[in-house]
Amino acid sequence: MAVPQFGVAEPGRAYPDRPAAFVIVARAGKIAVVRVARRKGGWRLDLPGGGLEPGEAPAQAAVRECGEEAGLRVAVAEPFLHADHFFVNDEGQSHNTRGSFFLGRLLSEDPALKIEDDHTLVWMEAHEALRTLDRDAHAWAVAAWLRRVKR
Repeated sequence: MAVPQFGVAEPGRAYPDRPAAFVIVARAGKIAVVRVARRKGGWRLDLPGGGLEPGEAPAQAAVRECGEEAGLRVAVAEPFLHADHFFVNDEGQSHNTRGSFFLGRLLSEDPALKIEDDHTLVWMEAHEALRTLDRDAHAWAVAAWLRRVKR
């Protein structure tokens, strides 16, 4: 299956590939999302996750990012889908985020893992996340997850 491409590339702007990993973690009928403060005010909602560090496997990044962004200790297996997304961060850096999306099993909440002060964990109904997640690729992953768990 072809990997879907989300977002709109601005003409004349380079979008180098950036491998990333994101996680859907469910608890008591809700999923974990992170509210990310924007440097110029406001915020956006994302699934926990982010870019891979040099030499890091996607599953390792998924586990690390859940801890750093949300204070969640999770276990993951193989990604359940892949999606790409043209993205420009608050610093103006553009990337084509090459996302691997994982289903995370919540092991525990551990606030000591959280190091990203601009990220706040929010437990949200999946249908609300569909409407409010900033990136279409993240909403698409949640929709695919809902179709899996509702069978």
